[in-house]
Amino acid sequence: ATEQVIAQVAEGDEADVQLAVEAARKAFDTGDWPKMDARDRGMLLFRLADLIEKNIDEIAALETLDNGKPISDSRNVDLPLVIDCYRYYAGWADKNHGKTIPIRGNYHCYTRHEPLGVAGQIIPWNFPLLMQAWKWAPALAAGCTSVLKTAEQTPLSALRIGELAMEAGFPKGVVNIISGFGPTAGAALVKHPGVDKIAFTGHFETAQIIMKEAAKTIKRVTFELGGKSPNVIFADADLDAAVEGAYIGLYLNQGQCCCAGSRVFVEESIHDEFIEKMIAMAKDRKLGDPFDPSTEQGPQVDKDQFDKIMSFIQKGKDQGATCAMGGERAADNGYYIQPTLFTDVSDDMSIATDEIFGPVMSVLKFKDYNEAIERANSTFYGLAAAVWTRDVKKAHSFAAAVRAGTIWVNCYDVFDAAAPFGGYKMSGI
Repeated sequence: ATEQVIAQVAEGDEADVQLAVEAARKAFDTGDWPKMDARDRGMLLFRLADLIEKNIDEIAALETLDNGKPISDSRNVDLPLVIDCYRYYAGWADKNHGKTIPIRGNYHCYTRHEPLGVAGQIIPWNFPLLMQAWKWAPALAAGCTSVLKTAEQTPLSALRIGELAMEAGFPKGVVNIISGFGPTAGAALVKHPGVDKIAFTGHFETAQIIMKEAAKTIKRVTFELGGKSPNVIFADADLDAAVEGAYIGLYLNQGQCCCAGSRVFVEESIHDEFIEKMIAMAKDRKLGDPFDPSTEQGPQVDKDQFDKIMSFIQKGKDQGATCAMGGERAADNGYYIQPTLFTDVSDDMSIATDEIFGPVMSVLKFKDYNEAIERANSTFYGLAAAVWTRDVKKAHSFAAAVRAGTIWVNCYDVFDAAAPFGGYKMSGI
């Protein structure tokens, strides 16, 4: 927001990863954690959720200070989802049921679900607290121990949650947090033979490196890697609702969402009206001090991200798209970018193929249902998609035909701890 340094954070490296893994390994192999009554593990997660709720204003302020997102989003969007996630998985802790299986002969065969071991977890900077919750809550509920590496851009809120975990009473060594960079701390975590599984959220190119390194020790991996999600609006849709949904689906969190609806396909007959309504809505979007409760859009997370987004905006202009709104820096100080909208976008332009991770919407015309399906699928990503229509048959056939993990129908960015989240193709495992 100001381009000023707010804190100094110790940089963890291979030596620190070694200590953290040793602590997590000891807590798992010889400690009480995996042998603890599952309901008691759940109670610790409930207690952590209660402490986060008790300190919600402080933690929301820390998230806004660290990430730049508006305080209203940190306090009223991110933190409620964080608390809900911990409570949801706390309830699952004692519900890992096995099976009895009839087999031939005079034998008794059964399966049991056992914790995997030490989970190495690497999170991104766009939703730091929520990504920590998504990594910690299921692993801890299962009885695993964790070594979590924060994003170098946003280490602060995770460290505060670590303090609250200690206050909640998690045993020594169960949760470990490393602040550091990917090539050093992240790489050491992936390579460590004492780590049983790597869970990573971030860019697919990093995941490719992790997957290759994890193969050497046959680690299990899960990846959530972003997308170029199609948001398809048919002429029979409630247009005002679709405009509002597309607005949230792209501009939320300064456009820094892995599932952002960054390719908005609009049926030809309503295209111009959609553009008119979207510009009218987005031009009133309030940018400013992220600690002002009325601010709707804060700065991008750092200068690198700011420069990357501005370079994509320039590519859009150079490749022949029409910048119908925004496209410029929005303030003399701070990494603010105007809400931006491109029309006359073709499928082969960089702004239509690459994940920008910023407030840049690309609007593409289409003629009919079959064209919409084909073009929606013409991406190597497959994280999310949305369809806007009053025709329920069309909605369900679209959901079946589009290769994406989450399909929203007449809505966007609806999240719940009980709903799976993941995708096809380069969007992850």
